[in-house]
Amino acid sequence: MREINYEEIAATVAKLCVKANTILSPEIGILLEAAAETEYSEPGRDALCDMVENFKYAASAGVPICQDTGMAVVFADIGQEVHITGGLFSDAVDEGVRRGYIDGLLRCSVVRDPLRRTNTDDNTPAMLSIRLVPGDRIHITVAPKGFGSENMSAMKMLLPSSTPEEVIDFIVETVKNAGSNPCPPVILGVGLGGTVEQAALTAKRALLRPIDKRNPDGFYADMERRALERINALGIGPQGFGGRHTALAVNIDALPTHIAGMPCVVNMGCHVTRHASALI
Repeated sequence: MREINYEEIAATVAKLCVKANTILSPEIGILLEAAAETEYSEPGRDALCDMVENFKYAASAGVPICQDTGMAVVFADIGQEVHITGGLFSDAVDEGVRRGYIDGLLRCSVVRDPLRRTNTDDNTPAMLSIRLVPGDRIHITVAPKGFGSENMSAMKMLLPSSTPEEVIDFIVETVKNAGSNPCPPVILGVGLGGTVEQAALTAKRALLRPIDKRNPDGFYADMERRALERINALGIGPQGFGGRHTALAVNIDALPTHIAGMPCVVNMGCHVTRHASALI
């Protein structure tokens, strides 16, 4: 049994909050630069060039890539041989978010109640998801989620007889309905199967997959490719200015499900789909 202290967890989460908000994942940066070189729409190309300049400056100056520094979504894979000391794990995560957002001068966007809308002033609580895994380490990912893209996400209970093409239809329809609102080019996480809440969580986790990696199952990898082609044929383009780059990637993850249903959730990420990870 390995002991991990509350303070180490809090300090790690604080650093990840700042890192995720200031340093874009390298593979996203590479794709944005490549898109800027191949975009036929002049306004779309200008928008992509601005995005590239922005994320490079943010990393060099240590400032947020986007003014919406997001709600702190935290994924934790906790080894079964870990014993956490000094306090509750969830409290340590919230303490880390509090420090990261206040000390890192990040915008605090969380309200305590969805209707009464009082800001918590420290961006807590985090939206925490925990999995127990083998081993004696903790793998933590902080994925700040802005709501320009989150608001454009969608869920549908498809028929169990739905075809791959009908699943793709729903993904494409979601992007079409979103238009410029989620700050395209977007990244799409798709959870297919399971139950409603598991499909939604799987869709969110799918946004963490490197966007240059396809589903290892060739069946779903082909669906991802076809969905991406159809989305980019919509012509929405970067920031809605028109062009060939409406999306950078479609990441589909599938789950076992009930014989009578097929939940499908599309979680939309903007061109700044941020996340940072650490192993304790």
